[in-house]
Amino acid sequence: MAFEAKLSLRQTQKMVMTPMLQQAISLLQLSRLEMLQALHQQLEENPILEEVTEGIEELEDVPDVNAVGEEPTPESNGEGSAPEIDWESYLQDASDYRPSVRREEIERFDSESLLTRPGSLEDHLLFQLHLTVWDPELLGLGSLIIGDLDDNGYLRSSLPELALLAGATPESLEAALRWVQTLDPTGVGARDLRECLLIQLGARPERHELAEAIVSGHLHELERRQAGKIADVLGVPLKEAQEAVALIVSLEPKPGKTFSGEEPRYITPDVNIHKIDGRYLVTLNEEGLPRLRISRYYREILSRRESVPREARGYVEEKMRSALWFVRSIEQRKRTLVKVCESLVKVQRDFLDYGISRLKPLTLREVADDISMHESTVSRVTTSKYVQTPQGLFELKYFFHRGVPSTGGDTVSSVKVKDLVRRYLTAEDSQKPLSDQRLVEILARVNGVEIARRTVAKYRGQLKIPSSNRRRQF
Repeated sequence: MAFEAKLSLRQTQKMVMTPMLQQAISLLQLSRLEMLQALHQQLEENPILEEVTEGIEELEDVPDVNAVGEEPTPESNGEGSAPEIDWESYLQDASDYRPSVRREEIERFDSESLLTRPGSLEDHLLFQLHLTVWDPELLGLGSLIIGDLDDNGYLRSSLPELALLAGATPESLEAALRWVQTLDPTGVGARDLRECLLIQLGARPERHELAEAIVSGHLHELERRQAGKIADVLGVPLKEAQEAVALIVSLEPKPGKTFSGEEPRYITPDVNIHKIDGRYLVTLNEEGLPRLRISRYYREILSRRESVPREARGYVEEKMRSALWFVRSIEQRKRTLVKVCESLVKVQRDFLDYGISRLKPLTLREVADDISMHESTVSRVTTSKYVQTPQGLFELKYFFHRGVPSTGGDTVSSVKVKDLVRRYLTAEDSQKPLSDQRLVEILARVNGVEIARRTVAKYRGQLKIPSSNRRRQF
């Protein structure tokens, strides 16, 4: 059998992603914080762009973005060379360059420099240790132990390891550990949950032997709230076992979490939806975002093309083209975000009026068809974006979810079903908690929602609600 090699020509068509188009697409999915960083990065890298500072009159608006080619949209193919820019069309009124930053702003007193950071768990414990310990050796070993504690206040290294590191005996490390365990907050320095709970029980004014016995030998039953089984094994009345379990549950399993150092993260909405005269208005929240404009200094350079060296003129023209494209991409991002939110308002008006009980199922494709854009574009523009509504602050992705079939033939929002599960479990009898199968029956009978038991279990897990056995109170 002979094989014959053949060569053939085939003409194909494909989309070419230019760097500018890639930039326009990437800007769509940036969060507010990432967008702020991108704006500052452009201000640092591109001398053509400058920030419009409040208090300084903007002498001239940003040049018309339509002067440079077509509008950058994710659906464009980005093929072809960069369009020629008619610099003379918008450089006629150029004037002298003036700096956009005032001297008084540079010299403005920074009051934030006076703010102190919150104290850490290590600082808190070391302060107490230096006040109560005078022995240099004990002080050094105690400081070593404190430095090895995790964020929850637990000692994760073994005493032999610390003894080898410090060149001390395990007995001396044990003595230092006992001293650290007397410090505030109570329970720090423990090596496991059992020891942490025992330290807190031992620090109480009155000793509770039953609670100590439960912690020492029945943590598994305690986790499952099996007070009856604990009472039978220890031979004590059920009421006493329930009181001991309630006491243990009131203890702090993570004594160091109040000093974790995690600062709260505040979410700033990208879009605001207000109701004015019976209609909803969508507005962008541009507070805190720098306003960009083309530097008049470099416009003056381009207006004197003949007097500027060719190499310098080429550099300025390249930066000018990049700046204009960036500004246009920003404006395109704003318009797309507003269009998506306006489409959401049309579908979710009942939610905006009455709350989550009126939330409707919605998909990305439905919004994309409504605003005549690609589904991927809608997905990008809704990523990591937040909207302030009359019902509160929500992530844009919150409004996109599948529907759950109902007995009436319509579909019910899965978010609404999850909220119903949460409400039923919150109002349940703690002594007779609702099982997943019981929730299925209630949802079908009361709300007309037909879902499987495993779906209820999934929603309950997403709500971080334990099973009925673990929710039972005695």
